[in-house]
Parts: sequence; C-alpha cells; structure tokens
Amino acid sequence: MAAASSRHPFPKNPRRKPFSPLFPTYVTSLRFLPEWEKQSAVLIAWPPRNGDFAPWLDEVEQTYAAIAEAVSTRETLLVACQDQSHEQHIGEILANTAADPDRTVFIRIPYNDIWVRDTAPLSRQNDGRVELLDFRFNGWGGKYECADDAALAARLVASGIFGHTPRVAVDFVLEGGSIETDGLGTLLTTSHCLLNPNRNPDCSRTDIEARLAETLGADRILWLDHGKAEGDDTDAHVDTLARFCSEHTIAYTACDDESDPHYSPLKAMERQLQAMTQRDGRPYTLVPLPIPKPIRDEEGLRLPATYANFLIINGAVLVPVYADPADALALERLAPCFPDREIVPIRCTPLIRQYGSLHCMSMQFPEAAGVTRA
Repeated sequence: MAAASSRHPFPKNPRRKPFSPLFPTYVTSLRFLPEWEKQSAVLIAWPPRNGDFAPWLDEVEQTYAAIAEAVSTRETLLVACQDQSHEQHIGEILANTAADPDRTVFIRIPYNDIWVRDTAPLSRQNDGRVELLDFRFNGWGGKYECADDAALAARLVASGIFGHTPRVAVDFVLEGGSIETDGLGTLLTTSHCLLNPNRNPDCSRTDIEARLAETLGADRILWLDHGKAEGDDTDAHVDTLARFCSEHTIAYTACDDESDPHYSPLKAMERQLQAMTQRDGRPYTLVPLPIPKPIRDEEGLRLPATYANFLIINGAVLVPVYADPADALALERLAPCFPDREIVPIRCTPLIRQYGSLHCMSMQFPEAAGVTRA
C-alpha cells in the first residue's frame, strides 16, 4: 500500500515561468489537466443499498450500469464499492451489460456520498509528472456529514490503484466541480461558490486566486457572478453552468423562457461569458445549451437538471438527458464541439433526485496517472 503523505503548507518559492500579467508572483510550471486529454481511467462510486438513493436504487443502478458500459468499453473503469457483498452485487448487474470486465476495477473503500467529482483527487502536471491533489473537503460548506468523503482521496492513493503517482495534500477547501480549465492556465469558476465564506472564510478573493495559482498553475481566472440551477446544493458549481469544450469553446446553460426563474440570472451569466476573451483577445466560441423543463421532487422542489454536466472520456462525451424535448437540441449543439468523439446520451433523471448529475458522480484520471489493477 502506498503511504499517504501528510498535509503541508503551500510552497513559498514555486518555480516561476515568464511574467504573467495577472499573477506574476505565483505562476509556476504546474498545469491543471483538462478533461479532454487522453485518460487512463474514470472513477465512480456505486450507490450503497442503504444510501440516499435507496428509494430509487433500481433506477439509479440502471443509470450507473449505462455509464459503466460507456466508460469500460473505452478505458479503465474504477468502481468504488462498500464491501465484498456490494462488489458482487455490482458485478452481477454489469454482467448483464456490455461493460468490459477486463477494464473494470473494484476498490472497496468507505464513502459518505457518491459525488466523487468533489472528493476524488484532481490531476496536475508538475514539470511533466502527474501528481494527485488532495484538497480539503468540508461537505459543500458544512451541509453534510463527510468524514469518509474527506478521506477518500488519501485512501484511494494508499490503496495502490495509482501505482507510484504521488499524492499532494493541500490545506484549502476546493471541489472539482467548482472549477473548469482550458489546460493552458485559465480557470473558469463562480464567485458564489469559491468566495462563499462556508469554504475558506479567512481567504479574500486575492488570497483564493493566489492559492489557485500556487496549486494549479492558474494565471487567468474568469469569474462568473451570476447563474445557479435551482436545487443545486453546491453553491453554484460551474460544472452545472459553463464548461470548456476546448481552449476556444465554452458550452453553457441558457434559458429563453422569460417565465422561468432561471431566465434573468442565466442571461446575466451569458452576458458575462460574451464579454470574456481568450488570451489573444478573441471572444470565446459560445454554445448555448437549453435548460430542460422543471423536474421536481416529491415535495414539488425543482431539481438541478442541466446538460452542461457532461463527461468527456476517451472517444466519447457522455451527456445527461432527462426525457425532455430539449434533450435532442442539447445533443445536436454539443456534437460539433467534439467532432472526434461520439456523443452518448445517458438517462440521468434518477441522479438528480440527489441534486447532482453525470459529471458530479465521476472523476477522470490522465493517461500518466499510473492506474493499475494491483
């Protein structure tokens, strides 16, 4: 088993690249890897029988099986599970699908929630070598019990699944769903989440920007100040709102129905995106994704269904769909953004019953992450 590293402060003297107009002090040789680069594996955590999805488990497991099939036929699938019995149960489900058993690896490990986008380690390059960043996780601002989720990244690395790829513990609260990267040093995020005092209350915006530069090599941060999907309990994670499809293209959640409560904030977000530019001053290519009609829970509260919560994998893009007329339009608009990948719709209405969707429940790892069956 790999030994877990202890937490340590940020480096005082990071290696510097040439001058950057935004963060000349903190820009380093670090690189936060974009989702579209070649991957070695995707991690999911299978819902346990007695978990939050218990009332709808059959439906949810059908969605998980579809995701498992789509991933494992293209790359390694890592499946976190609770114990031997849980692993056997999952194996029986996958045996009735086209999922590739030779590319499916089970990891018995405790977890509170299945939203590994926010609890698994993030991947960066440090002078070309991949490192796994273990940021602090506090249950989306102290909303939920999270002791096992907070330890998930360290336990995954200690399991040996990543071989000798090192873990770097970071004493800073950050969730993977709260940031997007173009792979060239630009981050896209929301002020409602990262500046929320329930994350890093002692940090100013300047402090947070410096931390992102120190840990992820970010020298440009684009802040969205508007937009939030109703029912989203993450304080407006950007992966429900706006996503880099490439260094030049951003797909975003849009609303044209003036009677929808999302209309005004999403129009304000759209205007911000239109004002943002690439490094060379050119505007981004913006791709509006429709928002589905309201899907509500048993108490009538709207659930956070958006098409922006897609997952890019080797050779494909898995796109959440919701049995809504807007599904077809979302798939049609995303296809030109990924001309070399298959667009694969995944029914995700069961997932949003617990306020997340496809991207939220998955985490990709790059080709050089050293994923092993050992």
